[in-house]
Amino acid sequence: MTLAEFAKGSATFLVVIVAGLLSTVYVDRQFAAGAARSDAPPASTAACVSADGGWKNWPWPNVPALSPKCREDARPHS
Repeated sequence: MTLAEFAKGSATFLVVIVAGLLSTVYVDRQFAAGAARSDAPPASTAACVSADGGWKNWPWPNVPALSPKCREDARPHS
């Protein structure tokens, strides 16, 4: 491998890593903005598990582990 090939490969690797990091920041901001606009639960409610095992008050696709069970008087978020 020549020095020029090594430099070209290293530059390509660096560009891919930087692009991945920047796209992650962009996607996080877009999802956070969408959740805040439309389907975010009120600030006073927390994620919980309903009696049927479904998640309530959590707009994100990943759900925190060990969330508490919902109280009976808690309104489900749709």
